[in-house]
Amino acid sequence: MRIYTRTGDTGETGLIGGQRVPKDDVRVEAYGTLDELNAALGLCRSLLEADDLTQWLERIQSQLFSIGAELASPPERAAQFASVGEAEVEALEAAIDQLETELEPLRQFILPGGTTAAAALHLARTICRRAERRVVTLSHHSTVNGAILKYLNRLGDLLFVMARVANHRAGVADVRWHRTETTRPTRAESE
Repeated sequence: MRIYTRTGDTGETGLIGGQRVPKDDVRVEAYGTLDELNAALGLCRSLLEADDLTQWLERIQSQLFSIGAELASPPERAAQFASVGEAEVEALEAAIDQLETELEPLRQFILPGGTTAAAALHLARTICRRAERRVVTLSHHSTVNGAILKYLNRLGDLLFVMARVANHRAGVADVRWHRTETTRPTRAESE
């Protein structure tokens, strides 16, 4: 099978079921951003030692692929590709609760960073938040499985906690945010 089909050369793509839509359609934006998140999670997995975090990330990548298939389906066919429900949301919550037992309570904002793996997890978190926003946009135009929105919201939280855990396990402190003072030019400097 060839990787190129030439069917997208005019700026359209096919949904599951054959319907053609523009490549910038809100549905394509939603599942395309999930694909981007999935790739970022693959990078995160490559930067971590094989452990519970990598196992979770692999599981999440599979679930994101299923969510993408559901979103790539027209609403009348989406039920055939139902991807996540309350059980998957609760599993993410349980993972967050378990991982947080390793961490000191967060008392101030932190900056994305620390180890390379933690920085990559923070980047994945921001892509997850964008994917969540794209699915919200899609929900204004079409019926969307409500569990997908809950799942993406919890996933963003989980990725934040995973980034902190990656730093903690590596013995690297989170980078605390310190408000910077702005200096205003004096009258003489501004003239």
